[in-house]
Amino acid sequence: MQLTFDADVERFRAEFAAFLDEHLPDEAVAKERSRSSSDVPEWARRWQRLQFDEGWLLPGNPPEFGGRDATLVQQYVHLAELSRRRIYHSFNPQGVGIVAASLLSFGTEEQKHRWAVPILRAEITASLGMSEPGAGSDLASLRTRAVRDGAEFVVNGQKVWTSGAHDADVLLTFVRTDPDAPKHKGISVLMIPTGTPGVTRRPFGSLIARDDLDFNEVFFTDARVPLENLIGPLNEGWRVANGSLGHERTLLWLSFADRMDEFLHDFTPRGPLDRDAYATAVMDAHALRLLGSTALARASRGEEDTASISVLKLLGSEAVQAAAERALSSAGPEGLAHPARTAPYTHLHLESFGGSWFERYARSFAGTIAGGTSEIQRTIIAERVLGLPRS
Repeated sequence: MQLTFDADVERFRAEFAAFLDEHLPDEAVAKERSRSSSDVPEWARRWQRLQFDEGWLLPGNPPEFGGRDATLVQQYVHLAELSRRRIYHSFNPQGVGIVAASLLSFGTEEQKHRWAVPILRAEITASLGMSEPGAGSDLASLRTRAVRDGAEFVVNGQKVWTSGAHDADVLLTFVRTDPDAPKHKGISVLMIPTGTPGVTRRPFGSLIARDDLDFNEVFFTDARVPLENLIGPLNEGWRVANGSLGHERTLLWLSFADRMDEFLHDFTPRGPLDRDAYATAVMDAHALRLLGSTALARASRGEEDTASISVLKLLGSEAVQAAAERALSSAGPEGLAHPARTAPYTHLHLESFGGSWFERYARSFAGTIAGGTSEIQRTIIAERVLGLPRS
């Protein structure tokens, strides 16, 4: 395996690095922080808009949508450079990475320019309305209904875990439009402005973020949505969902690899047990990057390898969780309170993976749930890699 990049890829990386060196907002300008994953401070809107205009927001997109038709490997080094410097390219990650990407894949030209471009230019923000109290990883079990009434859909139901919904302008919402069809067949996707009468957003805290609210319950009570807000064909929402999550998952393993690197940076082995835990984390980190590089190479050749994404998601999320658990155990009672992070963060840097080792361990469960639970990933691997029967 060749773990180096061609000269054109390195030129691409150097050009992006030079852009960052020249244009990063200075700390005095960027004091205001985001309140949620759909709240973008004004300075961050200007920063995102500059990246869009220069083709650095999502380099794989065509220029009119904030990119420069970059190859998959170039997109990887773009993310790697952001990760190495630990900076955001957007403070509305779901809006840019999933909602706008889904609009570009499945929306009409009018919808792309009505919603995708404003999201990418940080003129509006967006959240993803997928999960429900009884439909998390099993999206096909969703019950939020949309019934056609003339030129509108009437929507009733509830979403939950909708990150940033209370600050979002629009929700990409998955609804059931044919209750008599097989559960994978009767789903559609609507773009619903959050100011629509009948839409109620209720933020709530979590074990880690009790005051800094991001999660939401969203209730739809006879909310009327124009037919023109349908994204993709009627009753073809399952295909849109797979495409939406595909945008999220393609290079998802990189975020887990970065967290493993952060863990290794912060964890100092002290005794035999600590050294064993540290060595295990080192091996997991190397395995994740090597398998990720293999999957990247396959994808860059146009080879479809859905199973490898599940393997990487499962390995990455559980490696992070196991590393945090071992570190917490090694730290003993001090791990409940004392900060584990040693490197400083500046204005544009990503939020730390946690504060204390306990907080890191608690946060790690999100990685084994969001984007498809570990149980779901094991099912995919069993069926598509090992060829085991569905029963």
